[in-house]
Amino acid sequence: MGKTYEGGVPLAEVVRSEFVEGIHRGSVVVLDAAGATVAGAGDVTSPIFPRSASKPMQAIGMLRAGLTLTEPADVALVSASHAGEQFHLERVAALLHGAGLDESALHCPPDLPFGDDARVAVLRAGGGPTRIQMNCSGKHSGMLLTCLAAGWPLDRYWRPEHPLQQVLRAAVEEFTGEEAAAVGVDGCGAPVLAVSLTGLAGAFRRLVEGEPGTVERTVADAMRAYPELVGGTRADDTRLMRGVPGLLAKVGAEGVFAAAVPGVGAVALKIDDGAVRARMPVLVSALRRLGVDAPVLAEYAELPQLGGGLPVGAVRAVW
Repeated sequence: MGKTYEGGVPLAEVVRSEFVEGIHRGSVVVLDAAGATVAGAGDVTSPIFPRSASKPMQAIGMLRAGLTLTEPADVALVSASHAGEQFHLERVAALLHGAGLDESALHCPPDLPFGDDARVAVLRAGGGPTRIQMNCSGKHSGMLLTCLAAGWPLDRYWRPEHPLQQVLRAAVEEFTGEEAAAVGVDGCGAPVLAVSLTGLAGAFRRLVEGEPGTVERTVADAMRAYPELVGGTRADDTRLMRGVPGLLAKVGAEGVFAAAVPGVGAVALKIDDGAVRARMPVLVSALRRLGVDAPVLAEYAELPQLGGGLPVGAVRAVW
């Protein structure tokens, strides 16, 4: 694996009134059901930070370390980048309270809900940022409960040298098949590990291909059964998991997305400038190379650009 991400190639274009006014560069890899690379563009072997797309592997590490969650919905929640909707917040609070904790134990920073509707609702009600509203509060709750189960201190549970984070790193490295090239600080304050897009796609493939009863299959099944908890009512990964049978999907910040379908293959991508608008058209193009299709993909294949309130162009994949 290369030491530095070299950047990608043109993957999507922004067209307005039949004029190309912008181009998004990035990298994308497509693996078949056996894990072989069948398509790719850009730099897919050098390390990038997958950001929240690492959460399913981190959840595997938590369960292996002794985290016991009787409800699959809670497994989905600790794998989530939730939108801060009321049902998300209630479930996070229940996890914490069931362990005798409250949101003051969370290290993730105070924030407004990630979802537009939930954020507006909080502001209209006169509310402000809280730790439980931060979109990684489910993951941090899972980390705290794992420490309690394993007998590890809660103090500085987010630090890379903490036993919890060592276990989570081992899970990420195992499932990506790569040693982390770098350790950074994610937006929530927890560690984020640099691996390649090929390693990330391979990890998602391993999750959906896991045998029933294995910890990786437990995580994949929970996320697919409760996609609204993974993202939110209107989140892209939620809608994809609802609309494509068997598909496991997870977004990551800075233009990252990973997805896999059992018996079909997996994809991972990064848009270099972090633009969300380019991510979905490129993902649709990648999934279609594997023969995956569904009505929801047609909705994402081209994202409309408006002029005077009317469609005058689109963001579309050129790869």
